[in-house]
Amino acid sequence: MLLDVQLDARPDRAADRARELVEAGVAGLFTFEGPHDVFLPLAAAAGVVETDLMTNVAIAMPRSPMHLAHTAWDLQLMSGGRFRLGLGSQIKPHVENRYGATWSPPAARMREIVLAVKAILTSWQDGTRLDFRGEHTRHTLMPPTFVPGPNPFGPPPVLLGALGPLMTRTAGEVADGLLVMPFHSHRHFRERTLPALGTPASPTFRVFPQAIVAMGRTPEEQHAAALGVRGLLAFYGSTPAYRPVLDVEGWGEVQPELNRLSKVGDIASMMDLVTDDMLHTLAVVGTPEECAAELLRRFGDVADRVCAYFPGYDAPLDQVAALARALA
Repeated sequence: MLLDVQLDARPDRAADRARELVEAGVAGLFTFEGPHDVFLPLAAAAGVVETDLMTNVAIAMPRSPMHLAHTAWDLQLMSGGRFRLGLGSQIKPHVENRYGATWSPPAARMREIVLAVKAILTSWQDGTRLDFRGEHTRHTLMPPTFVPGPNPFGPPPVLLGALGPLMTRTAGEVADGLLVMPFHSHRHFRERTLPALGTPASPTFRVFPQAIVAMGRTPEEQHAAALGVRGLLAFYGSTPAYRPVLDVEGWGEVQPELNRLSKVGDIASMMDLVTDDMLHTLAVVGTPEECAAELLRRFGDVADRVCAYFPGYDAPLDQVAALARALA
């Protein structure tokens, strides 16, 4: 199994960080919508390392499918055909109040966005007339001046991030792959995600699991890693849309309290609600070798690579390298 990790650096430092991670044996780098642009670090990395690159995820609702297509096309060129466009929907408060965009039922909206991006990419690649007409977006004008021409590496794959059954089924129907939400348990993945996915429409469809990892070799390192992971689990768990993951494990009643505490900014109390059992069920915990064994147990029969998050702590490069070796 190949290892993908987050390119967690500012755009002006992304090139150096990408080199370090690739030298450690990482097979791919991904970014997400955090404090910096989701695309620029990948553009910086594309020019200095030969590795797979991916947005995981770029929030799609506030963006035009045309903007997404152009950026994906150029990153596919810059990376030598190693880019994957991962898209996600976000929740309503963020779409409306952080991005200032319009909200609508997310599964139907994301279906349309994925289809629109793929229609644009296909038009550029094959020279066919662009004629996409949806409920939320329409793309029927593509003068030759604005056509980049066929991509020598082919159009980049378009992946869709999902947690609930509707979005998961949508990914299987219209996308090239599923980005499994990192906030999940083994039981939720097996009992909810995979059945909802069904048989994907594309014969080349791939599943990209993601895991929150608390990794360390000493008790002190594991304690520091667990603190960062508890913070992220508490943040995810406070979101009503993520309650089904807790429900599967019998912890659903914790979600409203996490949500209440999040609204008053009591982060310490939120983290106290994340028990050791929750930590080991919702995250992957241990030494690099133990983490690799658990990742292979969870995903080895359905995927050939995994995305690992190291939230709130700096995973030493030698341990990242050990994790990559053990997975391989």
